[in-house]
Amino acid sequence: MERNLKNVLVISFGFLLLFTAYGGLQNLQSSLHSEEGLGVASLSVLYAALILSSMFLPPILIKKLGCKWTIAGSMCCYIAFSLGNFYASWYTLIPTSVILGLGGAPLWSAKCTYLTIAGNSYAEKAEKNGKDIINQYFGVFFLIFQSSGIWGNLISSLIFSQASTKVEISEENLACCGAYDCMTDTTNTTGPAEPSNSLIYTLLGTYTASGVLAVLLIAIFLDEIKSDQAETEKEILETSSFWSTFLATFQHLKDKRQCLLIPLTMYSGFEQGFLSGDYTKAYVTCALGIHYVGYVMICFSAVNSLCSLLFGKISQFTGRKLLFALATVTNTTCIITLLLWKPHPKQLAVFFILPALWGLSDAIWQTQTNGLYGILFEKHKEAAFANYRLWESFGFVIAFGYSTKLQVYIKLYILLSVLVLSMVTYGAVEYLEAKSSPGTPTATKKENVEPLTQEAHM
Repeated sequence: MERNLKNVLVISFGFLLLFTAYGGLQNLQSSLHSEEGLGVASLSVLYAALILSSMFLPPILIKKLGCKWTIAGSMCCYIAFSLGNFYASWYTLIPTSVILGLGGAPLWSAKCTYLTIAGNSYAEKAEKNGKDIINQYFGVFFLIFQSSGIWGNLISSLIFSQASTKVEISEENLACCGAYDCMTDTTNTTGPAEPSNSLIYTLLGTYTASGVLAVLLIAIFLDEIKSDQAETEKEILETSSFWSTFLATFQHLKDKRQCLLIPLTMYSGFEQGFLSGDYTKAYVTCALGIHYVGYVMICFSAVNSLCSLLFGKISQFTGRKLLFALATVTNTTCIITLLLWKPHPKQLAVFFILPALWGLSDAIWQTQTNGLYGILFEKHKEAAFANYRLWESFGFVIAFGYSTKLQVYIKLYILLSVLVLSMVTYGAVEYLEAKSSPGTPTATKKENVEPLTQEAHM
C-alpha cells in the first residue's frame, strides 16, 4: 500500500503545483490582457484545442509514452502557456493556448489511467474490491488537487497587493463597471492603476517555477507502471480509441436523452466562463482593482469544493431534482443581482457573496450533471462522458469567444436564457425517465460518480 500511496501522493501534489499556476492565470486573462480581447480569445482557442485533443490524442500518447511520461510531457504544455504570458501578443498567447489545449486531455486521461491501474494492482494483491480502492485513490487526489484554486489565487492577490500606487476610483469611472460596462479596450482606464511589469513578471515567474516543480516531481518520484500491468490497459485504450471512440461519441447523439442534456452541459461551460472571464474583469478589476481578483476567486473555490463534497453525499437523501432546483434558483438570483447591481468599493461584501453563491450552484451543476450522465448512460459511459466534455468545452469556447464583442448585460441575458432552456430540457429527461421506469427512485445509484465529478474543471 505504501508504494502505491506514494505514487498517488506524487501525482496529487504534481497536479496541485501545476493547477496552482494555471488556475490563477486563467482567472487573470481577461484583466491582464484586455487589449483587443486577447486574454479571453486565448481561453476560447484553448478550449477549442482541448475538444480536438480529447477526441484523438490521449490513447495514442499513453500507448506510445506510457502514463508517467504522458503526464510529464503534458505538464510541459501548461508551462509553455505560462511562458507565453511573459510577452503576451497574438503571436505568443494563441499558439501556447493551442499547445496547452492539446496537452490537457492526455494529462487527465493518463492520470485517470494511472490511478485506476494502481488501484486495481493493489486490490488484487490485497484481495480487496478494485472499485473501493480506486475510489479511495481518487478521493485522496481530489482532496489535495481541489486546494489549487485557493493557492493560485492567493499568490496572485498577494503579489499584486505589493503595488506601491493605489489610485482612488472616481464615480465617473465606476459608472463603467458592472452589467452596463463601457466596453473600453483596456482593463483599467476605469479603475486603479494596472500592476507594474515587475509585479506581473514576478507572478509569472512564480507560476512558471510551480509548473517546472510539478514536472520534476513526476519525472523523478513517480514510478513507471510495470509493463505487465500496463499492457492490459493499453490494449483497452487501443481497441476503444481513435475512430471507434470518435464515432461512438456522435452515434450516442441518437439517444434522445443525450440531445436533451446538451443545453445543461453547455450551460456548465457558459457559467464558469462568465465568472472567470467577465465577472473578474467588469466587476472586480473595474471597481476594486486586479489585486482583488484572487481573493474573490478563493471565495468561489472554497465554497465550490466544500459544496461538491456536501452535495455528493446528500444527493442520495434529497434526490437530484431538489438540488437542480436549488442551483437554478441560486444562479437566477445571482444573474438578476448582477444585472441590477452597480458595483462600488463600499459594498465590498457583495463582491464575495456573489461568487460564493455561484460556487454553491456550480458544485451542484458539476456533481449532479456528472452523476446524471453516469446513471442514464450506464452501458455507454465512455461515449456519454466524451459528449459531456465535448459540449461543456463548446460552452467555454462560445462564452470566451463572444466575451469582448458584447456588453455584460447581454451576456447575462444569454446566460439566463440558456439556464431556462437547460431546465426545460432537463425536465423533459426526467419525464422520459419516469415514463420508462415508473416507481424507480431517482436519488439512487451513486456508483463511480465521485471520481468523475471534478473532471469538468479540467
